Amino acid sequence: MVQQEQNNLSSNLEDYLEAIYHLQADKKVARAKDIADRMGVSRASVTGALKALAEKGLINYEPYSYTTLTNAGEDVAGKIVERHAVLKDFFQHILMLSSNSAEENACRVEHAMDDEAMDRLVQFLGFLRTCPRSGEDWLKNFRRFCGRSEIAVSPAQVDDCRACLEKCTDELTDDGGCS
Repeated sequence: MVQQEQNNLSSNLEDYLEAIYHLQADKKVARAKDIADRMGVSRASVTGALKALAEKGLINYEPYSYTTLTNAGEDVAGKIVERHAVLKDFFQHILMLSSNSAEENACRVEHAMDDEAMDRLVQFLGFLRTCPRSGEDWLKNFRRFCGRSEIAVSPAQVDDCRACLEKCTDELTDDGGCS
């Protein structure tokens, strides 16, 4: 039900759910004015979105009253917030984009990725942080690589990578790790 409901939402409605989720976490309820302020939209836009979300059973909404997420709405919003956090982390800490750029890109991409792609990204991030051949040293080398002015990989860089891999493989084999 949650995945199906999320697939039926426009990116705009997902953004409203995300805003309500955060406001509800901070203030226990969301008011239309607070939603409008948080999203930088008019109160009329908020009203239309709230009606649409209420029709889908994702929020409890009455005009001129507080708005809260239903259980189904909390599930969908929680998934959206989690996707956003994973993507922002990836953009900021792996690809080394600024916090603002990471935030903006996460907002755009979170609506376009399906569950399979998101699950694979989460697995990849876990792999990067735990695999002996990747981990923090690998990320540090990636950061250094990104700081280079040339874009193409030279034969000397490939040789450096091969030498590094051989050293890593030798160390793993000597320590009884993977080979």
